[in-house]
Amino acid sequence: MTEGEFDPSGDQAVSSELAGVLPVDFTAFHSQQHRVYLRYAHLQLGNGKDAEEVVDDVFTFLLKVWRQALKEASLHGFAWAVLREHIERRLAVLGRQVAMVETAWFAALRRSSRERLELLESKLGLYAAIAELSERQYDVVLLAFLLGNDSDTVARMMGISPATVRSHIRGARRTLSRKLGVDWIPGEEKDQ
Repeated sequence: MTEGEFDPSGDQAVSSELAGVLPVDFTAFHSQQHRVYLRYAHLQLGNGKDAEEVVDDVFTFLLKVWRQALKEASLHGFAWAVLREHIERRLAVLGRQVAMVETAWFAALRRSSRERLELLESKLGLYAAIAELSERQYDVVLLAFLLGNDSDTVARMMGISPATVRSHIRGARRTLSRKLGVDWIPGEEKDQ
């Protein structure tokens, strides 16, 4: 497997030894979120090793503050903010910018044929434009379109409402169409 084809499918469950001593709700949360957190971190950091370390750090931190995290208005929103903060810290330590543009483009390149290279070049512009969206729009676009989650799943993960997800998608589409010089067709987001 190459850097552009990160597949975290094997590490999503808490080990059976730990499952008996960890809080049941933490184990369930870990099982639900681990894989998508890894995929998101990989898009941001550009390699699987850094993504795995960051996500392990996130879940270790969450376990330490689990009782307080459960008291937050949105556990998912709190955990998402912790994930973003850990990724930003790792990028700062590495002295790098978000790797999403290169990571997503490389993954698309690996899946394509020569005939589609011209299309991929235009995707590079799209990925660069996505990287310039607001924080919330950026997260929603990555989770919904690049990682393939539906609006309800994105909303639950980020601790926001499905209507807010749809609003961020509409705003992102308007911004992207303006930056890329293409016509935005209102109502397209109804397929999400």
